[in-house]
Amino acid sequence: MNIQKNTGIKAFTGCILLAVGSLLFQSCNSQAEKNTEGKQPYIIPDSLLKTLSIDTVKQEELINAITLTGQVDFNQDKQVNIFPLVSGNVQDVKVQLGDYVTAGQILAVVRSSEMAGYSNNLVVAQTNLKATKKQLEATQALYKSGLASILDVTTAQTNYDQAVAQLEMVKRVLKINGSDTTGNYVVKAPISGFIVQKMVTNAQSIRTDNTNPMFIISDLKNVWIWANVYESNLDKIHMGDNVDVTTLSYPGKVFKGKVDKIMHVLDPNSKVTKVRVVIDNPDYELRPQMFAGVTVSNTRHQQMLCVSLNALIFDHSEYYVLIYRGKGKADITPVQKLSTFNDKVYLMGGVQAGDRVITSNALQIYDQLNN
Repeated sequence: MNIQKNTGIKAFTGCILLAVGSLLFQSCNSQAEKNTEGKQPYIIPDSLLKTLSIDTVKQEELINAITLTGQVDFNQDKQVNIFPLVSGNVQDVKVQLGDYVTAGQILAVVRSSEMAGYSNNLVVAQTNLKATKKQLEATQALYKSGLASILDVTTAQTNYDQAVAQLEMVKRVLKINGSDTTGNYVVKAPISGFIVQKMVTNAQSIRTDNTNPMFIISDLKNVWIWANVYESNLDKIHMGDNVDVTTLSYPGKVFKGKVDKIMHVLDPNSKVTKVRVVIDNPDYELRPQMFAGVTVSNTRHQQMLCVSLNALIFDHSEYYVLIYRGKGKADITPVQKLSTFNDKVYLMGGVQAGDRVITSNALQIYDQLNN
């Protein structure tokens, strides 16, 4: 009797608990549905809307760009190595490394026994010319008097002509070596430019077989940039491609140039080939041995979707943009990035020409839309 009574009480209690649990479950579901129904899409606040920058997706010609490392070098077509033409002792070096010199300016003076010998040869040739001239005149007078033969006149004339030729040769040799008749060899600048290398000092002995030049002068108004290109990127570089050059010394400043030469050999160790870029340098801002960033760009004459680089968002290994729909509404749209050039990004899929995308505070709005 008691067992049956207890069993009934337990069953009744279980029914009550089941009913209460059911009511609680329904209450929770109802509350969740209310919360879901109450969640509103994110609307960009007016205060933020006033500061937003919006760009329009456009169809533009695809520009390919590749960034290389490079170094500034002299324009070797406008560079002169000055070697000594005679042996001697350097007496007076008048310029220093980095000085700007003009064509014809004296760089140094060298005391030379060879120059003294050239001066002596000049005196000998002049004296010989005078003697042969007098001999010719005398022989011609004797010939007119019948005291000399035509052969004597011819011989005298030959001696005189040889003396004239000898004097002209001595003068040319002396002129090549500076035309100084005091035993000095005067070194002059053949072009205007900067002394970029100086290999002589006062009292130094020099010889004509020296392997190093005395001075190197370069006109830095025009310089070369040598850029390194790996063989995997050679198909992206073409003669005449536009080039932007940047340096650490002038952040934010871009120097414009063009690909002028592509070498046809690779370095056996680094597996790179050299590309030469010619840059005008009127203010001498680019200096040899400077490191440079070289961006080479060209076009394939292919139209692609293009938008400001500031519109691009990278998250979870994907690229996104925010398409603005108006009235503070924006949608997150995945896109495929093709390439970038300067402040532009070329896209494939996800957007259409004419779409308006947000380019400022994009990451902040993206986070709010995800939340």
